[in-house]
Amino acid sequence: MSEVKISAEPRTEFGKGGARRTRRAGKVPAVLYGHGEKPKHIALPAREFAAAIRKGGANQLFAIEVSDGTQVLALPKAIQRDPIKDTFEHVDLLLVRRGEKVTVEVPVELTGEAAQDTLIVHDHDTLSVTADATKVPDHLEASIAGAEPGVQVTAADVQLPAGVELAADPELPVATVTAAPTAEQLEATLPEVEEAAEEAEAEVGEETAEAPEGVPAAEAEEAAAEAKTEA
Repeated sequence: MSEVKISAEPRTEFGKGGARRTRRAGKVPAVLYGHGEKPKHIALPAREFAAAIRKGGANQLFAIEVSDGTQVLALPKAIQRDPIKDTFEHVDLLLVRRGEKVTVEVPVELTGEAAQDTLIVHDHDTLSVTADATKVPDHLEASIAGAEPGVQVTAADVQLPAGVELAADPELPVATVTAAPTAEQLEATLPEVEEAAEEAEAEVGEETAEAPEGVPAAEAEEAAAEAKTEA
């Protein structure tokens, strides 16, 4: 994976208020740490960082140039996102050096088509591997071509690029092939699903009916939840 050059600025404001102001300015609050050095708080340009992550994935290598003259290589260690806005809230960046070995989680993609009338359960969608910090793969591949029900793909079956070593348990399940349910089986479970849905609707109706007069049901539910917490 090629490195992406990105500029950064030292960050002097901390806490939630400082982080909000940083994000409003179109930047992502971040911290650089590792190699025994004191953590360095920085702000990254949000658009450039987001574009790099979309293209290279969560293990994208960054060549960061801070406005105070600092130049480092770093890998994202933890990325916090806003699930509603789909924006980046904060990033932890691990300092690395060329030739240094790092252990990271890499996404696993399944290739090929399993046998007909099967379902694929993706047990683990990432695997822990060790690789050169500048040569971390953006993904790994495991084949399920022609796999019949009962076949299980493990970490040992995943194809590893040259220089990449498996750090996870070789027997860790990655994907399991099962038989797809028949139409008869689906019809047999339908009454159970409908019954569960009816019970859920009945419970909601009872809670709404118990709400005090003049108080919206949602507020009543919140008040009940608070009362339980206090109790």
